[in-house]
Amino acid sequence: MKPKILVVEDEALIAMHIKAILEEVNYEVCIDTNSVEAAITHIEADSPNIVLIDINLNKSKDGIALGHYLLEKKHIPYLYITSYVDNLTLDRVKETRPNGYIVKPFKASDLITNVSIILNNCSYKRIDLPKEPDTPIETTPYYLKQVVRYINDNIDKKLEIDELVELTEWQRHHFIKLFIKYLAVSPYQYILSRKIEKSKSLLIDTNIPISQIAFDLGFSSYSNFCNAFKKNNQVVPFDYRRKYGRLNSN
Repeated sequence: MKPKILVVEDEALIAMHIKAILEEVNYEVCIDTNSVEAAITHIEADSPNIVLIDINLNKSKDGIALGHYLLEKKHIPYLYITSYVDNLTLDRVKETRPNGYIVKPFKASDLITNVSIILNNCSYKRIDLPKEPDTPIETTPYYLKQVVRYINDNIDKKLEIDELVELTEWQRHHFIKLFIKYLAVSPYQYILSRKIEKSKSLLIDTNIPISQIAFDLGFSSYSNFCNAFKKNNQVVPFDYRRKYGRLNSN
C-alpha cells in the first residue's frame, strides 16, 4: 500500500509540483486542501501517513496552527515547506515540534529524502527501546527490534519466517500477529520492501547488472525481482536505472 501524503498548500502550481515529485517515487498525494480547516477535515477522515504544510496559507489561520493540531494528535508526522526563515516564524515553528523544515525553493531530492526518512523513522517508533537506563523494557518491542536488525543485516539473503521466529520466544502465528501490530506490515512485506529499497540504491549508485542485483538480494529469479519491483514502483528496474542512475546505465 502506498504511503498517503497530504499537502496543505494554497499555491496550486507549487502543490502540483510537489505532487508530481512524490508520485514519481510511488506515494499517494492529495493536494485538495489549502486551509487549516479543510486539512483537519481531511486528516480526520483519511488519516494520512504524513502532512506537508505551507506556513503562509493566506487565510485567517496559517500553517503553524495546523502544526499545533498535529502536535496534539501525536501519531501523524508533519513537516513545513515554506519560504519563511525569519526568527519570529522559527520561534513559532519550534513550539509545534515538526519532523522537518524545508525552505523554498527546494530540490526534488531534498523533498524526497526528508519524506522518506520521516516515514522510515515513524515505522520504527513502536519498537524503539527507551533510552533511559532505568525505564522498564517491554519484551515485545525488544524482540521485534532484534528481528528488524537481523533482517536489515541479512537483507541480501533469502529469509524465512521460521528463521525469524527463532529470534523470539513466540510461536509462529503469534510472532506474525505481533509483527503486524507493531510495524503495520507482515514480516514478508517488510522483507520485500527492504529488498526493494536496497535494490533502488544499487540501481542508482552502481553499474551492477540487474540480474546480479536480483540474485544478490535473494530473489528466486530475475523475472520475480522485476515483477516485485514494478509492483512497488510502477516501473521496471531497467527504466528506473535509466531515469535515476548516477552512473552509466547497462
